Amino acid sequence: MEGNGGNSNRSSGGLTGFFGGSSGGPSYSNADLAGVPLTGMSPLSPYLNVDPRYLLQDTDEFILPTGANKTRGRFELAFFTIGGCCITGAAFGAMNGLRLGLKETQKMFWSKPRNVQILNMVTRQGALWANTLGSLALLYSAFGVVIEKTRGAEDDINTVAAGTLTGMLYKCSGGLRGVARGGLTGLTLTSLYALYNNWERLKGSVTQESL
Repeated sequence: MEGNGGNSNRSSGGLTGFFGGSSGGPSYSNADLAGVPLTGMSPLSPYLNVDPRYLLQDTDEFILPTGANKTRGRFELAFFTIGGCCITGAAFGAMNGLRLGLKETQKMFWSKPRNVQILNMVTRQGALWANTLGSLALLYSAFGVVIEKTRGAEDDINTVAAGTLTGMLYKCSGGLRGVARGGLTGLTLTSLYALYNNWERLKGSVTQESL
């Protein structure tokens, strides 16, 4: 019997030692361990067992490469701009082609020749408008990237300058009058776009000055 008791005591002692308990060593409660500071750190939380300072999110949660901007530049936006203009031009051209096709064939009965003529008009107008808007977007994006890299800054001046140069180059086949007309059109459109983007800031500054 004593042998069994001794074996059971040794077994329990071995299990206790295995799980971190100690029969002869000092025992500490969680309350005692919670107040023990670490070197160079604040006391640990008794509930989370981590430094509470690491739970505070004072900075952005996004990880950016070294030297990268928080917003996408003109080069990254160029692909979206060109693709969006091509899709918009194709959709607008298709609707315009459908309108023209129905207008030109309104005296014809619904038949295969009329359907083919309408389809040809839709395809032709869709390709034409997609090519036009895509070319304008390509020129605008190229001028914007070059101006941004040259000036080393990204602001509304780049937008207005890129729009003006795009209009001038696109209408250069029309002579000096066409260049002036295209540049004025690009300047007007990009100025209105810049004004729309800064409308809230301008309105807020005017309100503060009035107060």
